[in-house]
Amino acid sequence: MDNRSSNQSRRRPQQGRKRFHDRGGPEWKGPLVDYKEVELLRKFMTASSKMMSRKRAGTSATEQRDIRRAIKRARFMALLPFTGA
Repeated sequence: MDNRSSNQSRRRPQQGRKRFHDRGGPEWKGPLVDYKEVELLRKFMTASSKMMSRKRAGTSATEQRDIRRAIKRARFMALLPFTGA
């Protein structure tokens, strides 16, 4: 009457979390991103002027926050467009 052993045999083995590998990315690997470096910021944007995801851009969370902040400042200063049109 021990259902525990029969239930355990039917369960799938537990999968580990998938880790992302460092794929390089653009030539930039520093903590400082300036909103005035428009060409560098364009590397982290799509053709429709959207910010690339962290996974697609290949950056760490800290780098992504710095890039996001710089892109928003550049948009406010009219150095980058808000839309791709």
